[in-house]
Amino acid sequence: MSWNEFISWLGVSEGNLHWVVKVFIVVFITLILNYILIKLINRFGNQLAKTKNLWDDTLIEAGKRPLGFLVWLIGLSWAAEIAQKETGAVIFEAVDMIRRIGVVALMTWFVLRFVRGAETILVSPERMKEPMDKTTVMALSKLLRTSIVITATLVVMQTFGYSISGVLAFGGIGGIAIGFAAKDLLANFFGGLMVYLDRPFSVGDWIRSPDKQIEGTVEHIGWRQTCIRTFDKRPLYVPNATFTTIAVENPSRMSHRRIYETIGVRYDDFTKVAVIVDKVKEMLEKHDDIDQTQTMIVNFNAFAASSLDFFVYTFTKTTNWIEYHHVKQDVLIRIMDIIKEQGADVAFPTRTVHLPDQIKLAQQIEMDSQSIE
Repeated sequence: MSWNEFISWLGVSEGNLHWVVKVFIVVFITLILNYILIKLINRFGNQLAKTKNLWDDTLIEAGKRPLGFLVWLIGLSWAAEIAQKETGAVIFEAVDMIRRIGVVALMTWFVLRFVRGAETILVSPERMKEPMDKTTVMALSKLLRTSIVITATLVVMQTFGYSISGVLAFGGIGGIAIGFAAKDLLANFFGGLMVYLDRPFSVGDWIRSPDKQIEGTVEHIGWRQTCIRTFDKRPLYVPNATFTTIAVENPSRMSHRRIYETIGVRYDDFTKVAVIVDKVKEMLEKHDDIDQTQTMIVNFNAFAASSLDFFVYTFTKTTNWIEYHHVKQDVLIRIMDIIKEQGADVAFPTRTVHLPDQIKLAQQIEMDSQSIE
């Protein structure tokens, strides 16, 4: 419908209207349409929220704000065209181009919001029966967002009159030069890509490296660097290229935690060592928190300098760091109780000094003389 037809439909003669009034009518209609659109979207969204499908909710949420801006973009561009027609101002000649760029920008914004919403759904255990790995979803999301932004940029450049084929050709030649100038940046990029593909760790994992002083919880995996929160709560930023040259341990993925302790009893309790060892092993076999399917060793091990040593080698069911220490504490206390029950004691460093007979005799004479006095 043209402007003249619209005015005639309202029952008003165009000649009786000043162009400012026309602009006001367009802006007012845009305001009403935007209000109606918001109400319809909210009502439609409330209805979809009652269903089990989460993707329609994400689609509505992603399109709510871009649609509102689209209504204003069309309404204001229409008002600007009316003003340009009536005034002939040069500034309004760019309205058509601004409208095209605005539509592209709003479509890009909508798709980016939808990708972000989909990312939240795919990693949420409350929303998905089998949530995807967070690291993989983040990698795919970043690739999609990058592709969307690049595509939108090329479309905008085409709108401005630039040749996309020329831009792509320049990008190919410039890419070679940039590659030589930013080899470290590219190394970090491909290092991050390898982390995403191989997945030696993911966000939330506790990792450490025996080659570098790196230990903490992974907070964020970017394309250039990874943020690790150390145990003293400091952020540690590691370039991704580092992970291609060092060994990385991932304790978060361990299946069990190990208890490996050496305990010494006194030499005076030699006759009780065998019984103590048997009792300790029997205790471990009945312990609810010890995994009986894993290796379990309790054996007399060595004649130490001041103790008879036996060692305990077993695995707990839990991998939680705090729970593990509770289990280990309980095991060690029970071992101490077993040693006490057998009338023995844990050894501590001692030294026996053997004196010659002459020194002993001299000491005895001195003690006797002191007693006479």
